[in-house]
Amino acid sequence: MLKKLMLFVFPFISMVLPAQSNEETAVRKTVDDFFTAFHTQDSIGMANVLREDVVLQTIGTDKQGKTILKTENIKDMIRSIVSIPDTVSFQEKLLDYSIQVDGAMANAWTPYEFWYKNKFSHCGVNSFQLLKQEGTWKIIYLIDTRRKEGCQTDPISQPDQESTN
Repeated sequence: MLKKLMLFVFPFISMVLPAQSNEETAVRKTVDDFFTAFHTQDSIGMANVLREDVVLQTIGTDKQGKTILKTENIKDMIRSIVSIPDTVSFQEKLLDYSIQVDGAMANAWTPYEFWYKNKFSHCGVNSFQLLKQEGTWKIIYLIDTRRKEGCQTDPISQPDQESTN
């Protein structure tokens, strides 16, 4: 009886799992495309994966050590990234991905290290909220944390040289 049940249920399970995996892959590609554009200072590439009304926020601490929430204008952020001189290297090195998808909504949680001029600057986590419309995943909300302590970085490791600009 159990064998017959498994033969009946297994095909349905195997149909659901690849669909979830394909969506997770598409979400990850959207995040990767954002960072490819970020590192190459491609404003059009960044804009292509963001909705126009995207919300961008950062959680950090002020000089007194109090937690602060800062909301940034995405156009200002893109403008600042694009204006970094070619002689200045920078890289946001993603350490992992945790992706959850439910229909047209997804979340990507990506711990990271940020390197500036080939020196460790800070670490944190990005949390991307994405919306799928007309078959395309777009980032609708991005919030990150930034800190210098409690990072898992190896001080000897260096960012990938090919993606530092």
